[in-house]
Amino acid sequence: MISPEKILHRPIALTEKANRLRGENKVIFEVARDANKIEIKHAVELLFKVKVEAVNTCIVRGKDRRMGRGHSRLQNWKKAVVTLKDGGTIDFFTDEPAK
Repeated sequence: MISPEKILHRPIALTEKANRLRGENKVIFEVARDANKIEIKHAVELLFKVKVEAVNTCIVRGKDRRMGRGHSRLQNWKKAVVTLKDGGTIDFFTDEPAK
């Protein structure tokens, strides 16, 4: 089993959809491509001390980019929408500044 720190890459909390889903008690993460739903559930429960009700995943296709005359493509990545049980919240941004 992969360690929880390697499964969850980063939260996706600054998009309009993520803010709307936060009201429905859902959180969005970028996760490792080879992680499955069970591993993602255990990683969120261990790192954030919350109970997870469901996990939905999807592969996001990489975008095409131009650099001068050449073309390249960004890598595909995996997104997980984690539904928390009632009463569970994850606060990524606190009002206190970092020391």
